Amino acid sequence: MIEFLSPVSKSIVSHCELLPDGTLGKQISMHSEIGILPDLKNIKFAILGCKENRRDINYTGDILNLEPFRKAFYSLYPGNWKHDIVDLGDIEKGNSVDDTYFAVKTVVEALLKKDIIPLILGGSQDAVYAQYRAYDASSNMLNLVNVDSRFDLGDTEKPINNKSYLGRIIVDEPYNLFNYSVLGYQSYFNPPQEIALMETLYFDAYRLGYVIKDITEVEPIMRNADLVTFDASAIKGSELSFKNSDSPNGFDGREICAISRYAGISNKVQSFSMFELNELDGSKVGATLIAQILWYFIEGVNFRIKDDDFNDEKCFITYKVPVEDEVLTFKKSSKTGRWWVELPFISNLDNKIKRRTLLPCTYGEYVGATNQEVPERWLKARRKNEV
Repeated sequence: MIEFLSPVSKSIVSHCELLPDGTLGKQISMHSEIGILPDLKNIKFAILGCKENRRDINYTGDILNLEPFRKAFYSLYPGNWKHDIVDLGDIEKGNSVDDTYFAVKTVVEALLKKDIIPLILGGSQDAVYAQYRAYDASSNMLNLVNVDSRFDLGDTEKPINNKSYLGRIIVDEPYNLFNYSVLGYQSYFNPPQEIALMETLYFDAYRLGYVIKDITEVEPIMRNADLVTFDASAIKGSELSFKNSDSPNGFDGREICAISRYAGISNKVQSFSMFELNELDGSKVGATLIAQILWYFIEGVNFRIKDDDFNDEKCFITYKVPVEDEVLTFKKSSKTGRWWVELPFISNLDNKIKRRTLLPCTYGEYVGATNQEVPERWLKARRKNEV
């Protein structure tokens, strides 16, 4: 994969030399020389820049500069972390956008095989298509979670762009997508037909107001995710100070960092990306917030607890709840107190989705079931598998 990667700049290397001892910049191994990658043995995270932005619908020829984000991240101090990080440098724009996609797919796939979590910092979010395609060799269906103000479904009859990549993920073979969830969408940014399509496909869409009312509702959604992507437009423009911010509404700094940490503590998330990182307008605030989002994801991974071994009955408590003409089976982890609900109606289906027979849920959904309220996510999963 080294042929697809360019080293971090000398400016970044010089910046790290001037940082105080103990900062991340003093501890992270970097791809700083052409043709020489850091040792990947015992590495858990790999920072990867993707400078592709030509399929941004507002592209005007700008060159993406990732240095502010790296400098901000390297200036932070790590938590009580047990996992190591490398910076592999950047994937530059290829001769064509498809060439860039191929490079992203190849590098991410290689990292996944080594059980290394790619941390992608990039331009236009259509590169998520390449991040997703890196899982093509996997035997499992995938859950994709997108923290975004838009669905990004688009028109699959038109060329892919940063507002239509999800449509291509759905229609292009091989068909690996099991579920798609959007956190923080804002209705006025999404055509009514796309909102209706999300319902038709039984995908999960959570409005901004719903998520910020109780940020803990994000946890079971992230717990079921395989890959997670963030669009910077999901964050309030005032929080970022980006020159192209187009919305006064969105997540604030604390909310977006909490969401990132929930993504990290999920035992299933294997890759993480943040896109639409266009150049700042002279402020370091946005770069620092992006760095902190990355920090909280890494923090979450370092505090993962394996609590989903359902073959060992000592690890969980089982509750049977009669609801209407169903008997719902809930399982509560004895280690973490996290909850799941069983989906018996898909237990005899293809091996690629047998692992989906236990759906993460909340304690509140268990309480609702005892009051004869069937969990909405359970109903949606059943309808999807009846189609």
